[in-house]
Amino acid sequence: MLKQETCSRQTDRQTDRQTDRQTDRQTELSVIKLIQYVFGYAKVNFGSIATIVRGSSPRPIKNYITENCNGVNWIKIGDIKPNTKYVTATAEKITKEGAKKSRFVHPGDFILSNSMSFGRPYILKIEGCIHDGWLSISNFNDIVIPDYLYHLLNSNSVQQEMKQRASFGGAVQNLNADIVKSLKLNIPSLEVQKHIVSILDRFDTLCNDLSAGLPAEIEARQKQYEYYRDMLLSFKELPK
Repeated sequence: MLKQETCSRQTDRQTDRQTDRQTDRQTELSVIKLIQYVFGYAKVNFGSIATIVRGSSPRPIKNYITENCNGVNWIKIGDIKPNTKYVTATAEKITKEGAKKSRFVHPGDFILSNSMSFGRPYILKIEGCIHDGWLSISNFNDIVIPDYLYHLLNSNSVQQEMKQRASFGGAVQNLNADIVKSLKLNIPSLEVQKHIVSILDRFDTLCNDLSAGLPAEIEARQKQYEYYRDMLLSFKELPK
């Protein structure tokens, strides 16, 4: 009887904490929307609008690699082609036991490289596990749409800020979760985000369509895309 009462109290406390977190999230979202309405956008700490955590690797990893089709996708930087946006497949899988010692990620989550291809974001189209060379970014969809976040994290200003904060003695060190959480991001309303994404995606598509035969035009359009991306995401007035 005493054990049942203890378990019941623990469950009640867990429920209360979860309710408090949900209430805090709703309050924060309301404040952000108010600031967006008044000023056009809100400058927020990345960590306040998303869950950002480091990956984890079971060791030694070779003991957990499996060829079993029921294994869990093991996501490595080598699985991703250069200049791609999405993670769609992996070369290796790990056992379910190995997955318990790693960080599980879901479709729609972002992963951010913290060493090789430093600071490069990718959007997951598969589920799987990530090692400690990655950071996982999730639980942001009620405040920022994925395509806007993708362009924002790729912008020169954010990329430079990450490199500066992760540098020590002139050398770039590993990008940790605390650095990414502390990034200040400009977040307009969801409607404005969609409008900005539509503009940047058109530039991106144009660059890709021209890739076969017009390299000079591609370079010019790429610079134009980067210029408008950084201007739009910094909320500076565009020249007339």
